[in-house]
Amino acid sequence: MKFSKPLEPVVLIKRYKRFLADVIHPKVGEMTVHCPNTGSMKNCWQQGWKAWVLDSENVKRKYQYTWVLSENLAGELIGVNTHFANEIVYEAITHGKITSLSGYSEIKKEVKYGEENSRIDIWLKDQNDRHTFIEVKSVTLKEDKGRGVFPDAVTTRGQKHLRELMSCVEQGGRAVLFFLVQHTGIKQVSVAEHIDPDYSGLLKKAINCGVEVMVYNTKISSVDIQLHKKLPFQPF
Repeated sequence: MKFSKPLEPVVLIKRYKRFLADVIHPKVGEMTVHCPNTGSMKNCWQQGWKAWVLDSENVKRKYQYTWVLSENLAGELIGVNTHFANEIVYEAITHGKITSLSGYSEIKKEVKYGEENSRIDIWLKDQNDRHTFIEVKSVTLKEDKGRGVFPDAVTTRGQKHLRELMSCVEQGGRAVLFFLVQHTGIKQVSVAEHIDPDYSGLLKKAINCGVEVMVYNTKISSVDIQLHKKLPFQPF
């Protein structure tokens, strides 16, 4: 997935009110940018870190720039825009980069499904009219020894998605929980039972029910983010 234009480097000052961050731009100076991430963003930023922003070039926007990447002191890049995750996976599927999700005759995004008023991130249908439901989760929380974990905060929404995926399997469909790692320092992924034990317990049930778990990392630069390769999943 290519950005609409190359990103511009800034220095982080602070993130606040969930949707805002103050940064120092080398040309513009200190300014406020939009933060497209409502999560905790734990370990994804600190004051003084380098970051990367995208200029919308829309002077009518209250905050013209959007925060896209962080760069920690180890030089590892972190994709903080969670809205990109679905597009990255969708693009990879349509270009045949994920073998186990290839050969489908139809693909759609944001399709209504389930009994809890949900929308599936990506929906596929094969020539035999079998449906596959893919829920995409962005992983950015890195803990010790290159281990990434999900979720980074208690997620009742994530728990709902697991229930919906289990229901899809019970009704004869295929269901996939797709962890997309947007952190170049993460080498494997597991479930953050210490953060959300209810999510961890529900995921155990989902896997036993037949929900598939896929984990892929990404190549990240100031020009684009692309799906890269599979990573190990060590859930419990």
